[in-house]
Amino acid sequence: MQTVHVELGVRSYPIYIGEKLFANSQLLRAHTRAQQVLIVTNETVAPLYLQQIRECFAGLSVSQVVLPDGEAYKTLAVLSTIYDQLLQEKHNRTTTLVALGGGVVGDMTGFAAASYQRGVDFIQIPTTLLSQVDSSVGGKTGVNHPLGKNMIGAFYQPKCVLADTGTLETLPKRELSAGIAEVIKYGLIVDGSFFNWLDDNVEKLLANEREATSYAIQRSCENKAMVVAQDERESGVRAILNLGHTFGHAIETAQGYGNWLHGEAVAVGMLMAVRMSQMMGHLTQSDYERVCQLIHRAGLPVDSPKNMTGEQFINLMGVDKKVIDGKLRLVLLERIGQAVVSTDFDTESLHQVLNEYCSAA
Repeated sequence: MQTVHVELGVRSYPIYIGEKLFANSQLLRAHTRAQQVLIVTNETVAPLYLQQIRECFAGLSVSQVVLPDGEAYKTLAVLSTIYDQLLQEKHNRTTTLVALGGGVVGDMTGFAAASYQRGVDFIQIPTTLLSQVDSSVGGKTGVNHPLGKNMIGAFYQPKCVLADTGTLETLPKRELSAGIAEVIKYGLIVDGSFFNWLDDNVEKLLANEREATSYAIQRSCENKAMVVAQDERESGVRAILNLGHTFGHAIETAQGYGNWLHGEAVAVGMLMAVRMSQMMGHLTQSDYERVCQLIHRAGLPVDSPKNMTGEQFINLMGVDKKVIDGKLRLVLLERIGQAVVSTDFDTESLHQVLNEYCSAA
């Protein structure tokens, strides 16, 4: 087992990474002060791991909520089923919520924990690659709205993150590729040597080879923990973690949540940001082609949806958390391994990229 620490003062917490962690109940019990535990999972994950996690809390009052599976259900209406259970069972302020699942379960459970009785403890147990390397770390929680992704939520840190890499053995190939998109992101924004490693080892990640996968998860978590420790609430440098997300969220919203996986949309969004960085003179054509090839090798799309227009992208990107005082902020690259957040970007390059990708599609 490897342990990565997210250093946030009194809100600091560990990320445990390794195999067969579900067998070590003390990892979870050490971060549980409650006699009541509510496990939130979904109908896909529950048959696989729910009983194991329930057994970790033997002796406590444990119940569960099983949500429908998919981004389409990341809504306020479905979130209310968590509140319903908490209230019906009279959970108090010392209760602990446990998120057992991928990014959707983690985001919704975290938001429920942040808002129930103005804040109760929660633990993240991510079961997808994307959630293990990204969404379970850093305290972003929330739900989607028909007009924009993740527009309703809160910053709220878990007590710990337990990433059992054994859960990836049951992950569909498409979901595995979607997680690799976020892994590639870390190489692009802060860790050029990691990007080089990915260029040499992406096929090992696709095959879910044990050592390569564990290393990629650990390195990704270390990179995210470093950025979050500098800027917990995304008032500055943390925004670089959104490379490709403004474009990607527009794709997810336009296509209907869940039709494109988050990692798939982010992959195309990252390529659009890299292309724009190249047009502005920061990257070479060779850099762009290298990123494009890596994303393609990872089993991810490299073209935007066929039915989207540049105007549609602009309209949807305007309804985004990265818009400040009416100004759109984009994450661009100065070089591979160094990102920058910019409001002073070349709008002509933006329109050119959108038209290029939409025409190609």
